[in-house]
Amino acid sequence: MYRILVADGMNRDQIENLKQLGFDVIDKYYDGEELGLMCQDVDALVIRSKNKITKEIIDKALEGNARLKLIIRSGVGLDNIDVKYATKKGIKVMNTPCASTRSVAELTIGQIITIARFVNIANVTMREGEWNKKQYIGTEIFGKTLGIIGLGRIGKEVAKLATALGMKVIYYDILGKMEGYPRYQFCSFEEVLANADFLTIHIPYDKEKGYLITKKEFDMMKQGVYFINNARGALVCEHDLIEALDAGKIEAVAMDVYENEPKVNLELVNHPMVSPTPHIGASTVEAQDRISKEIVDMIVEYFQDDERIAL
Repeated sequence: MYRILVADGMNRDQIENLKQLGFDVIDKYYDGEELGLMCQDVDALVIRSKNKITKEIIDKALEGNARLKLIIRSGVGLDNIDVKYATKKGIKVMNTPCASTRSVAELTIGQIITIARFVNIANVTMREGEWNKKQYIGTEIFGKTLGIIGLGRIGKEVAKLATALGMKVIYYDILGKMEGYPRYQFCSFEEVLANADFLTIHIPYDKEKGYLITKKEFDMMKQGVYFINNARGALVCEHDLIEALDAGKIEAVAMDVYENEPKVNLELVNHPMVSPTPHIGASTVEAQDRISKEIVDMIVEYFQDDERIAL
């Protein structure tokens, strides 16, 4: 019987589904060396963003009579897994790139409205007994230009929703102009930075390239731009972001991801012009259900040649 360790990232119904299909499932969170030890006796591992699968953990998992052949990341990003090393060691690494698209896109649109209308800080000050009606004069998003860095699955969904709300969409993508999307204007990276009233990032993190946005890029942006990051925290230099906020270059920020999670930069998240959320982009009932179903399909497909699996 194949054994699956679900350390994080699956709902209860789909875990039970795996069991009914003939898999032995361990449903418990482990991390660090303990995770490596547990992986010595499993065939597949399911994780989310909290676990960090390093070279050391992979080596620990492969000690002795190694069984681990498959790691599935519940979600899109793979930056918490040493994919190259895992692959070198014969472990297949997979993710669920489609299932959370709508949820992340909806959060992005919600954040745009939130920071445009001071919803986040007004909520805080109201709870403190303040009535700052005249202080919170926001801006309408209708007619504003939304700049999107990365027109992949999530970027396209954000563009569709933003267009429905009357925003003009400009974008940059490393793959160039996207065919079939005439309503969105392709621009250079620098042109997007210079012309966006609202700017949102939807690309993966590349360790070799490092930061996408630093002081240099902030200086290129419009004065008073609204900035959203739901992609990866390491794409943005948080020190430079705080300086841009304090200087008024950035009007407000909404962010769901951080350079260090869960030990975030408190100076940043406590800034009055920052609307922070704890990496909840895919945290909807619908997204988690889609993700869990996709994981089951991946596991079944990987082990489908075994007659013990109830296909």
